[in-house]
Amino acid sequence: MDISNITVIATLAFLFAGLVKGIAGIGLPTAAIAAMTLVIEPRIAISLILFPMVGINGWQWLRGGHILRTIKRYRVFAVVLCVGVVLTSVLAKNVEDRWLVAALGVAILIFVGFSWKGWLPAIAVKHDARAQVGFATAAGVIGGLTGAWAAPLGMYLTMRGVDKDEFIRATGFLVTVGSIPLSVSYAKLGFLTGPLALTSALMIVPALIGYSLGEFFRNRLSPQYFRSTILIVFLILGLNLLRRAYFGV
Repeated sequence: MDISNITVIATLAFLFAGLVKGIAGIGLPTAAIAAMTLVIEPRIAISLILFPMVGINGWQWLRGGHILRTIKRYRVFAVVLCVGVVLTSVLAKNVEDRWLVAALGVAILIFVGFSWKGWLPAIAVKHDARAQVGFATAAGVIGGLTGAWAAPLGMYLTMRGVDKDEFIRATGFLVTVGSIPLSVSYAKLGFLTGPLALTSALMIVPALIGYSLGEFFRNRLSPQYFRSTILIVFLILGLNLLRRAYFGV
């Protein structure tokens, strides 16, 4: 597939993913990669998500305020995540596409499962450091394989019982810091080529447009309705990815 067709497909995917991000505060890479891998190879899809991940989440984090406090509070998670992302991406360099598709499908279904919350136990403050290490390790492995670690990150923050504003700040920070080493790793491994890097940078624009629309809906319409709709879409995407991984089509 040539770069012009990839750009068109990616633009539509990032509009959708930005909308999801604006409504839910999380899920930009998960939504974009899931949508793109319907027609684009997984490695290309992950490469295209890298610049928007850094740009959109960095913007979200800085807008949220309490920048230094957020760094201090989640520094353990950030360090373990970065190490896990780099190690996994390097070790998984030669993994077949179908296994990447399967891993993404599983990650999406986990994301859907935790998002229909109410059953997740709370994490006490005294266990927070160990919880950060555990969930960050899972996030690093999933992120290194698929470029999307919303599921373990969202599970951790939900179980810590953070409020909406803290959720937005924490996800913005942790996705930003994890995206930077993943971008460097993909460039070193030869997956993030010049044309893909340029296209990835351009995708910040449709992602921002989608994000702005998502914020508009989040502030004016029922968040429960949109959350349920988004999760149904994710459920379908996740099941379809597992189908493709199993049947190879």
